[in-house]
Amino acid sequence: MKKACPKCNGTGSIIVDTKICDNCDGTGYVDTFEMKNHFKGVNSNARAKFDLDADRDVPCEVCDGKGMVDVLEDCSYCNGTGEITVCNECGKRIDSDENYCDECAQKQEEEKKKKQLEREKNPEKIVVESDISGKEIIYELDGLCEMSDLELNSIYRGKVTRVERYGLFVSLNNQVWGLMRTRNSSNKVGDYVFVRITQIKERKREVDMAPASVFKGEYVIKKVKKNIERSKIETLDDSSLNSVVKVYGEVIQIQQTSGPTIFTITDETAITWAAAFNEPGVRMYPEIEIGDIVEVIGEVNKHNGEIQIESSSIEKLEGEEARKMREFIDIALDKKAEPDDVDFLIQSPVLDRLKPKMREAAKVIRRAILDGRSILVRHHADADGICAGVAMEKAVIPLLKEFNPDNDAEYHYFKRSPSKAPFYELEDVVKDLSFALEDFERHGQKLPLIVLLDNGSTEEDIVALMQAKIYDIEIVVIDHHFPGELITKTLKSGETVDGSVNCNNEDIIAGTVAVDEYVDTHVNPYLVGGDSQITAGALATEVAHIINPDVEDLIKHLPAVAVLGDRAEADEVEQYVKLASEKGYDREQLKKIAECIDFEAYFLRFMNGRGIIDTILGVDNLDKHPKMVEALYKEYLRRVDIQMKATLPNVKRVQLENGIYFNVLDVEKYAHKFTFPAPGKTCGFVHDKIVKEIGEDKPIITLGHGPDFGVLRATDSVHKMFGFNVNNIVISLADKIPQAGIDGGGHECAGSIKYIEGLGKEVLNQLLSEIQNMTNE
Repeated sequence: MKKACPKCNGTGSIIVDTKICDNCDGTGYVDTFEMKNHFKGVNSNARAKFDLDADRDVPCEVCDGKGMVDVLEDCSYCNGTGEITVCNECGKRIDSDENYCDECAQKQEEEKKKKQLEREKNPEKIVVESDISGKEIIYELDGLCEMSDLELNSIYRGKVTRVERYGLFVSLNNQVWGLMRTRNSSNKVGDYVFVRITQIKERKREVDMAPASVFKGEYVIKKVKKNIERSKIETLDDSSLNSVVKVYGEVIQIQQTSGPTIFTITDETAITWAAAFNEPGVRMYPEIEIGDIVEVIGEVNKHNGEIQIESSSIEKLEGEEARKMREFIDIALDKKAEPDDVDFLIQSPVLDRLKPKMREAAKVIRRAILDGRSILVRHHADADGICAGVAMEKAVIPLLKEFNPDNDAEYHYFKRSPSKAPFYELEDVVKDLSFALEDFERHGQKLPLIVLLDNGSTEEDIVALMQAKIYDIEIVVIDHHFPGELITKTLKSGETVDGSVNCNNEDIIAGTVAVDEYVDTHVNPYLVGGDSQITAGALATEVAHIINPDVEDLIKHLPAVAVLGDRAEADEVEQYVKLASEKGYDREQLKKIAECIDFEAYFLRFMNGRGIIDTILGVDNLDKHPKMVEALYKEYLRRVDIQMKATLPNVKRVQLENGIYFNVLDVEKYAHKFTFPAPGKTCGFVHDKIVKEIGEDKPIITLGHGPDFGVLRATDSVHKMFGFNVNNIVISLADKIPQAGIDGGGHECAGSIKYIEGLGKEVLNQLLSEIQNMTNE
């Protein structure tokens, strides 16, 4: 390129000597003149202000009044032209009119060959958007390409950004622009034009262009992408700020704000956000949907203290490339979701047989966290169910905070809701689906994982489960209610037999029941030959411990609260009580906590009461825990005492011919309504009072009934001696009085029944008949 001669500063001549100016003979002046001759016609007052009688000298125009002039010669360095030719790259002078010296020209050629080889090795640098052969190639730069990515003599598509009389300024992207010299162009600002690269002036950051002619319809656009090495999301931190990165991942949420569109992206390592902006409130990349695999290129920045990518481009991957990336992410996340092999909190053969299912449940929940799905926990609103929900909450939330960049992840991605019924009823599923679909539409969230605790196993749950499954929502159930007879049994030998085949319960390692058709993962002791004495609170705490072993010390007393609150009796119960004693809780304290949970749950109704429940259970606010328990327990006893004074005198008590003590209370007439304890609890308190009088070893059944419902409580002696099972009673009554619309169930010795009010008397009479006809086996 041409530049000013450094010897003569572009003048073409140099000073070799000085001499006396011939024009003024060295005086510096060439003439004098009288001032007054230049003021003719000016009045006397104005003339008085000037000295018009003085003579004035005129400076010599040749020497500027110096009296000496320079002697010049043509510059020998530039031959008098004032310009020299230098190399565009190194700036060294060259004698020819070439743009580069021999050395730099050779380097340019080598660099060109290197780029060609690199392009062949890295085909993703050029992404062919249309596979049309035999047509002229027009290149288009993406937003990150620089001048070094240009190729001489190649044709590019650009946009006119300025029009001058000598040419058009054309922008190829936000970083690369140049001048296309042309006269009388009809193009205007904003027009797209095709240009050929004629010269690249990297030191001046300039590009020379020439108009390029292509035949309409006879070309194909190829997009040139910056060849950036892929970054894993977990590596993006403060050291990455302001750097340009490329990440691959799955879109797990799309949120349209009043400004940019926010894409939440997950790869096999972590989750981050990518912001895309063109106009305020306008959805960017509408072709991209939740679940798509994308390539994001952009600059790493921070928003609200968290890492975010200000995207230059987000491209949806298709075909084999997307399939391979999805498979890679899926395998990596699946491996990451695999829980550690941790021991149970206690020793139990039933838990050992359930371990595969419990680990499966833990893995599904961990995977949901990594996938960026919200987790919706539904649990029964009693001590057992609430202990199960809190244990799961304490295990999941720390992982959410670790793997999800959202500062409010524990609120946006985890919800715990109590259910008044001991099963997943339609009222619950309608709420859950409504909120889930609204979150999907408004906030671009994935549909949640539903985790049912202390409900979900019985036939009563099927209608709600079926409705959730219509939307392909994944469901995990951890329950201890009787799920119905086993349809199939898998034995230790590996053999799978029909559920009606008799075998030892200890030999059953897996089973299936009716709800398994609608549930993805089902944990229930009955599936491995166990019973309800290992409660949902204990099972859920064990699963929570598998999900996050770090919370063991925080939650290890919760199973004891759960089993005592549900009045379970088994060797596992004693082990859990002993485990709780390591944290300073004795049996009486554990019972108090369970009763306080039941009391508070009555008033919380459909709220989870996270802070209050945590205080009562001693998993948070430990300084307030003793005071809270004592205050609630005192009021609990007072209200129970008031209810017992109203109900006990009105209990009808009789010993049947088969030896069963049968007690009946009309809670509609002889109990306080709309206060604690509710009818179910009232029946339980009445039953406990009678059992205390007669003895736990006696066969005792207590029925508390209203116009259209009944609540049953029984001692274990009835179950062992007469084979009493609430679920079997409900099935028998429904078969014998189909017109009564009978429904219900529960545990063997505790459950409920619903029926049509008009047939209530007939149902209760048939219930009495069923109990009278029981025989001591």
